[in-house]
Amino acid sequence: MQAISNLLLDKFHDLSDPEFIRDFESVAQIQKVKQGEMIIDYGDFISFVPLVISGLIKVSRTNEEDREILLYFLSGGDTCASSFSCCMIKKRSEIQAIAEEDSTLIAIPMEAADRWMSEYKVWRDFVFSNYDQKMYQLIDTIDRLAFSQLDQKLIDYLEDRSRFTDDGVIHVTHSVIAHDLNVSREAVSRMLKKMENQGMVTLERNSITLND
Repeated sequence: MQAISNLLLDKFHDLSDPEFIRDFESVAQIQKVKQGEMIIDYGDFISFVPLVISGLIKVSRTNEEDREILLYFLSGGDTCASSFSCCMIKKRSEIQAIAEEDSTLIAIPMEAADRWMSEYKVWRDFVFSNYDQKMYQLIDTIDRLAFSQLDQKLIDYLEDRSRFTDDGVIHVTHSVIAHDLNVSREAVSRMLKKMENQGMVTLERNSITLND
C-alpha cells in the first residue's frame, strides 16, 4: 500500500513541511468506508478529523423542523470544517457525513489535530483556509435555499455533483435529489423531464447527464 505520507501529499500539497510529516505519520490512520456508510452522525463526539483521499462524502444537517439540508460534498483533497470545531471544543456533532460512494480517508486523532494548531504553521494555515472555503460554500447554500427557484436549485445541484464524476454521468435517483433539496420527488421528476425536453439533461435509469 502507498505510504500514508504519499497519500497525504498527493491531495494536500500545502502540508509538505518535513517536521509535520514525521509527526503526521506517527498518528494518522487510513480508513476505508463503503457507499452508504455513516462516518459522522448527529450527536456524536467526533474523535478524528477526516482528510478525504478519494470518493465522495455528503455532509448535511437537520433543522428545527427535522428536515435535512444538504450543506456540501467532500471529495479527494477536501476535509470537513465542522469536524474541526467539534473536535477542538469537544462538542457533539451537529452534522451528518455519509459516504456517497466507496471512499478512502485519513483519520487524524482529535488530540493531534488540536496540538498541531499551536505547533505547525502549515496545519494552522490549512485549517483556517478550509474554514474560509467552506464558509463561502455554506453562504452559497443559504442563498440557494432562500432565493432560488426549483429549476435553478436543480441545475446548481447537478452542476455541483457533476464536478465529482470523470464522465459527467451523475448516478443518483430522483428520490435522493428530492431529499437533498427538500422538495417532493414528483416536483423533481417533472422538472427533470422539462429539462430533458429542452435538451439540458439526458435521463437514464438512476443516472443523469448534464448537457453543455
